[in-house]
Amino acid sequence: MFRDPSRDCPLCPRLVAFHADNRAAHPDWHNAPVPAFGPLDARLLIVGLAPGLKGANRTGRPFTGDYAGDLLYATLLKFGLAKGSYDQRADDGLSLQDCRITNAVRCVPPQNKPTPAEAKTCGKFLKDEINSLKKLASILALGRISHEATLRALGLKTGTYPFGHAKIHDLPSGIRLVDSYHCSRYNTQTNRLTVSMFEDAVEAAAKR
Repeated sequence: MFRDPSRDCPLCPRLVAFHADNRAAHPDWHNAPVPAFGPLDARLLIVGLAPGLKGANRTGRPFTGDYAGDLLYATLLKFGLAKGSYDQRADDGLSLQDCRITNAVRCVPPQNKPTPAEAKTCGKFLKDEINSLKKLASILALGRISHEATLRALGLKTGTYPFGHAKIHDLPSGIRLVDSYHCSRYNTQTNRLTVSMFEDAVEAAAKR
């Protein structure tokens, strides 16, 4: 049975120290590894990069409390992958439908940039999670780091399946991997990712 990392996971010293600093500064925040959100019998898994400092690290739910979550959850609601109303808090009553959200790195990193070693260390949780999703048909990877972490978790070479927005990779296991630029405020403000581009990627992943 899959288990998220413990609240005081000791595996990445830099991230442990960053949590300690934030717990002292904001004792009412989550400030711990952020657990995945959604059912284990989901057919779609969305893999983000890492919790945002004032987003999921504060609220304790992936993509909750920042702009990326505003776009992600609005899109999931549009395509029937979520039910209820999204608010920037974990107790808004929102539920996911046949969809689960996780992160390649479960702890908030300084400057929102995990190191390759941290991504590799946290990869074992992503691998276990994927293996626990018995009905999994599609994975939507948000950004290159999430894309590569997903491939490593599946035991595949990253060079064989290059990242690109809207690219669709049919993997040997039968799982479909769909790539999207990350739905961050920066990417949308610079038009690297438009709302319609993101919606197209989510729709492609949800079709399986």
